Amino acid sequence: MYIVTAAEMYEIDRDTTEQIGISADSLMENAGQALFHKLRERIPYSARVAVLTGKGNNGGDGLVIARMFKSYGYDVDVWLVPPKEKVKGAAKTALEVYERSGYEWKPYSGNEQMFAAHILQYDVIIDALLGIGIKGDVRPPYKEIIQLVNRSRAFVYAIDLPSGTPSDGGEVETAVYADATITIQCPKLGAYTFPAADNYGELLFVDIGIPPLAVKRNAAPRFVWKEDDVVRTLSKRKRSSHKGTYGKLLVIGGSRQMTGAVTFTAKAALRSGAGLVTVAVPDDIYSVVANRVPEAMYYPCPARDGAFSGSMDMSSLDIDAIAVGPGMGRTDGTKKLVRTLLKQPVPLVIDADALFFWDDYAELIRERKAATVVTPHSGEMARMLHMSIRDVEQDRFGLSKKLSTAYGIYVVLKGPYTIVAAPDGSQYVNTTGNPALAKGGSGDVLTGMIAAFLLQHDSAQMAISNAVWVHGKAADWLVSRGHSQWDVLASDLIEAIPGVLSYVLEKQ
Repeated sequence: MYIVTAAEMYEIDRDTTEQIGISADSLMENAGQALFHKLRERIPYSARVAVLTGKGNNGGDGLVIARMFKSYGYDVDVWLVPPKEKVKGAAKTALEVYERSGYEWKPYSGNEQMFAAHILQYDVIIDALLGIGIKGDVRPPYKEIIQLVNRSRAFVYAIDLPSGTPSDGGEVETAVYADATITIQCPKLGAYTFPAADNYGELLFVDIGIPPLAVKRNAAPRFVWKEDDVVRTLSKRKRSSHKGTYGKLLVIGGSRQMTGAVTFTAKAALRSGAGLVTVAVPDDIYSVVANRVPEAMYYPCPARDGAFSGSMDMSSLDIDAIAVGPGMGRTDGTKKLVRTLLKQPVPLVIDADALFFWDDYAELIRERKAATVVTPHSGEMARMLHMSIRDVEQDRFGLSKKLSTAYGIYVVLKGPYTIVAAPDGSQYVNTTGNPALAKGGSGDVLTGMIAAFLLQHDSAQMAISNAVWVHGKAADWLVSRGHSQWDVLASDLIEAIPGVLSYVLEKQ
């Protein structure tokens, strides 16, 4: 499923009408019908419903929805906010069809006090006020209407996006707080970037019959990675396989102050199917961590002050992939060791403290032939790009793509709606996970999962996207089975991996 900008959506619509030949009136009717059927599944017959319509396509969709609800006998009030003569294009056609069907609507203009009294009495409000063209703060009377909607106790459904939210994301001034948003054909960038995403509530989708070709030739390769994608691409095991079939992983991390992180990574890798895992730690802490993951092998390395000294003999190690960073500490030893690892001709996952010295080895990454994966959260990304966290959050899609294409790497920009950006410019958004992941150790678990999945997939992008999805799904799994979003530990996530994998494999 493509994720689009407002400009891309306009081009998709134009292509569909001008090049393919589906009229704007037909698209609006298709949209309204699809939205109605989705809403009818959720809105009880006894509910009092208000449909709030503007002058553009969003309002036209609302008029088709209202017409269909009335034809099925629902108690629906339609409030037309602009003067009738300002309704143009396909929305004007929808209004004319609505009227010729024998249905009435209520004008907002001149009835502001009556509207303010009525809006508090509805069970359901359908927001079809403003669409993807909104820029800047909302102007009257829409601003006052939105404020009244947000004060009501009704369940609010937004059509395509909550009125007032910027389609491409960014700061939100006045906007509808929807309980659910039904997005049309393609979700918009703002649905997956904060603070705009906070206004969407539950995100639902309807297909209105726009040919995939129109989307493909007008939108950047930016996708939602869904459960169906995981089921389709998760690797399968052969009966003839053995431990060597699923790869030999080297996990490098740990220091005297942080002995747990590297064990989370190693155990998560084993739970995620890695055939053999070797854990390299400073020899100062070997005795502390060696019994924590008995299924792993251990490789003590020279230490200095409880951390890696920077030297490591790779000649005796037979490895297929490396994960480095968890709990290493921000020392010169970490910096030296990462530079050494960049010369190894195997996939490399760089996380946590190993990302701290990005400027010191970034140019070396360009020379690598094997897959390189970096897994920053917004703070780490901000440091890597020499900008503020706020700047990163406002352009997560653009910045992750810029970094991935500039260095030929896979960027896993962590956070709500983690983005996997590939070297070819394609991007994949994950929708699993919840605030239970906002806790130390969660990222260390993900690092181990990504490294293990890289060993078991032919496509690095599929491996990374699947690992991110399973990681988030593990948190969802735990919360749905007795945990709260407050109490989930990194070790709980690891123990939830088997259940999620079994769930996916049963669907294959």
